[in-house]
Amino acid sequence: MSKKVGIARAHTNIALIKYWGKRDKALFLPMNSSLSLTLDAFYTDTKVIFDASLPADTFYLNMEKQSQKEIEKISQFLDLFREYTGEKRFACVESLNRVPTAAGLASSASAFAALALATATALGLEMSREELSTFARRGSGSSTRSLFGGFVEWDMGTTSADSMAHPIDDASWDIGMIILAVDTGKKKIASRVGMEHTVQTSPFYSMWVETAAQDLQDIKAAIAQKDFERVGQLTEHNGMKMHATTLSANPPFTYWTADTMKAQEAVRQVREDLAVPAYMTMDAGPNVKVLCRASDMDELVTALKEYLPADQVLTSLPGSGAYVLSEADWQESQATFSKGVAHD
Repeated sequence: MSKKVGIARAHTNIALIKYWGKRDKALFLPMNSSLSLTLDAFYTDTKVIFDASLPADTFYLNMEKQSQKEIEKISQFLDLFREYTGEKRFACVESLNRVPTAAGLASSASAFAALALATATALGLEMSREELSTFARRGSGSSTRSLFGGFVEWDMGTTSADSMAHPIDDASWDIGMIILAVDTGKKKIASRVGMEHTVQTSPFYSMWVETAAQDLQDIKAAIAQKDFERVGQLTEHNGMKMHATTLSANPPFTYWTADTMKAQEAVRQVREDLAVPAYMTMDAGPNVKVLCRASDMDELVTALKEYLPADQVLTSLPGSGAYVLSEADWQESQATFSKGVAHD
């Protein structure tokens, strides 16, 4: 057979207990374990075709051929699977990304989770999602978590073999998230660059790692008890501590913008006015995410739109784990993408 094909969809995730810093840059081993919520509103569809007739790997993102630099990143990731299986063929990778790229909305998480599952499917690999997450991790650390739905933990592990993700809870108990997308342009400082600079220069960083470990234990206990307010409080505090490490780096930097600050103040004002629990978190980007009860989401959205443009206020429920798509699914995805269907 001259071709092997795999197609998969993976949703993005937002970390509630953050991953920020690597102890091994080559293997993408994190400094601390993390926990996230997978979202249904943002996702990536990816098709991988191993083809004996191809003279080299190719990569198309959103129907546009990518630069040689981007293709090399994909090739290095595919090499992990080729080395594992003995596959010799090059591949054509086509990806449709329904997440604004490099805007702090975890586009790399859904991208590499989808690529990992599509590649494993094409090569007929029978491995657990936990094991597959150790492959996905080598493309993007946070992609480990996008292989699963609901609340997901990425265990930092002790080696590359056991630094993997696993599901904690399906988040089916009235959980929602509002995304205040104040700027979906490409950020100036990539996450990898920002976290490395922080690890090397922030005097607060060691305390971040120490407190993040306790935050993780506390939030897992709160999730087990379905204590939403405790989950939210831990989420907001952990996220703000992460961003404090960037401000204490040398030289200091931040992913926040003036619009970020306005969005944060809007959240504080709305939750005070409505007396509704809603808790902020932010990844390495300017956009603010608001953890809330799904049943409160409409009321919160209406109030937030008094402060922010309506098109910047997006909503999501918990998403599922990554899954395999059929060729018909892929054709439909291409058609809707071409028509400009985005984050409905």
